Amino acid sequence: MLSSCYLPLTAISYAILLISGCLGADQDVAGEDTAQAAINNRDVGFSHLHPEYHHVFEKRDSPSGGYVPANVTCPNVASFIRNATSLAANETQYIENRYAQTSPYLISYLDRLNLTDFNATDFLADTNLTIGIAFSGGGYRAMLSGAGFLAAFDDRTQNATDAGHIGGLLQSASYITGLSGGNWLVTSVVMNNFPTISQLQGSETVWELSNSILDPGGWQLVSTEDYYANMINDVTDKLDAGFGVSLTDYWGRGLSYQLFNYTDGGPNVTFSDIRDLSSFQNYGMPFPIIVADGRPYNTKIVSINSTVYEFTPYEMGSWDPSLYAFAALEYIGTNMTNGRPVDNNKNSTTTCIMGLDNAGFVMGTSATLFNQFLLQLNTTGVEGVLYDAAQAALEDLSYHEDDIALYEPNPFYGVNPDISYMYNETALTLVDGGEDNQNIPLAPLIQPVRHVDVVFAIDNSADTEYDWPSGISMTATYDRQFSSQGNGTLFPAVPDINSFVGLNLTARPTWFGCNASNITGENGGTTVPLIVYMANHPWSYYTNTSTFQLSYDTDEVAGFITNGYNVATQGNGTVDTEWAKCIGCAIIQRETERRNSTPTTECQACLNKYCWDGTVLSTNASNITGQPGLVLAAPSAKSGAAMAATARGMVVLGTIVLGVVVAVMG
Repeated sequence: MLSSCYLPLTAISYAILLISGCLGADQDVAGEDTAQAAINNRDVGFSHLHPEYHHVFEKRDSPSGGYVPANVTCPNVASFIRNATSLAANETQYIENRYAQTSPYLISYLDRLNLTDFNATDFLADTNLTIGIAFSGGGYRAMLSGAGFLAAFDDRTQNATDAGHIGGLLQSASYITGLSGGNWLVTSVVMNNFPTISQLQGSETVWELSNSILDPGGWQLVSTEDYYANMINDVTDKLDAGFGVSLTDYWGRGLSYQLFNYTDGGPNVTFSDIRDLSSFQNYGMPFPIIVADGRPYNTKIVSINSTVYEFTPYEMGSWDPSLYAFAALEYIGTNMTNGRPVDNNKNSTTTCIMGLDNAGFVMGTSATLFNQFLLQLNTTGVEGVLYDAAQAALEDLSYHEDDIALYEPNPFYGVNPDISYMYNETALTLVDGGEDNQNIPLAPLIQPVRHVDVVFAIDNSADTEYDWPSGISMTATYDRQFSSQGNGTLFPAVPDINSFVGLNLTARPTWFGCNASNITGENGGTTVPLIVYMANHPWSYYTNTSTFQLSYDTDEVAGFITNGYNVATQGNGTVDTEWAKCIGCAIIQRETERRNSTPTTECQACLNKYCWDGTVLSTNASNITGQPGLVLAAPSAKSGAAMAATARGMVVLGTIVLGVVVAVMG
């Protein structure tokens, strides 16, 4: 049993303040003259988010009006828990209404490609295709590189619908998933009411990454002292109210200050509040899903058999047979037995709790990096006596299980006792969603009930000696289908890590599961999505920083986003002028197979070029430990999407500017 007095605040305060002092000393801060010159050169319209993105929750509060969950009268429902036998009715309704937007966008995208022997309107006349986009973990590296991909997919990005570009995929997508650093990207975009990447990058109130989250400097604050005082007061109040707290409470509050455009990071904003955003209410964004891993109390191992949890705007839970249940998200702070509210004596009650699903806390849950920070402490720049002191403090905290995200009370108490590992636990403990090596959040998108046709899997992991992806995330998801947690999910075959890197499958887009007949499953494997795998690679900028790098100057931010855009578009078609068409072919492939049709000549050429053909290496790859060179050695007219007007107005490589949207969705 976990006590609600779970976290020693003196220890956490010491650790955070100590580490922030060490890391903050070496921060590079632009001088006033340089910053002002950049601001003077900033394109008009980039300094602030549009009004519809500004403090969107000022008109409503959590029950307490702040970070602390609070009592409400329970609604008249039989249970707050459902078994995982189907999609939630609210999600089903959202996706059905989302199709009304995605289908016209997809038709427009496919028409723009001028595919031969193909009519998009006819093809989609009676069919809705389901597209998913998955952003991997990897700290700020993953967030920023993923942002470049997202900008490339977004037709609101200036020039993103030109020849060689792929804008419109985001508008055609039904689902978007994030994990750890990829979760920061997804949650920041979603909670800010679905602005463009250029608007977030150019905002003066969010995405200011030149200062570490542990030494924030400016942001929405008068001083760093105010930052820590506000943070500690929020978490202390939650503890005093009888709720368990953990390091993730602090981590989540820090992320909120940096990534949410709300006063004081929006301490009153919950993840379930997404439902009240205009871009969600009008079905203008893909349905967001955040992934975390379960780790039972008093254990350290997160294996492939660990329970994978997902958070949506409506619920949290798992499809895995170790839980097989979902809880209504806004009520997860309620003391429940088998989904029914009870008091401390286990008697029925009409009092519920709302507010435990704080948006920053949920965002931090999928990225509990503090245990990894401990393991990588020698990479943070902390040295000597301070290193020893910080290590001792963090080791003490980890010993007390404070590297997890603590959900107390456990919303799944008494649920499915015959199968659930959590049925008799008073607290639910979750960790970073990539700790089971499934660093790309594919699990939600391969659930058969979601009927996803194609997944764009964006891998910004740091697996190799030089911190590039190795494909291990893909192999982990493939292997899991054969474990006790597989539960009927299927995933296309992938090569081993040595072959992934040695065959350069991480250096260019690679498709898996192109031929559904090779997958044993329902309807000849056509219910299993085709995976378009795209990994972080140096096209125009070296983006292989450590997962634990906590600050990025404006040039780095711009370089990362530009490079992600280049990876997504293959240098705007510089390397492959048919790439945009090939993406169209990937999207329609599953439906083509379901109709027992033959791919067009153009699409067959794309399948031949990008589909993994089953080859594996029998010897060790010679390039697995090497540092790759830049694909685009120098900027050119086709070298990528130049990201203009960043947080300090810097203009970088390329000629294509990500401008402010004219007609904003919502």
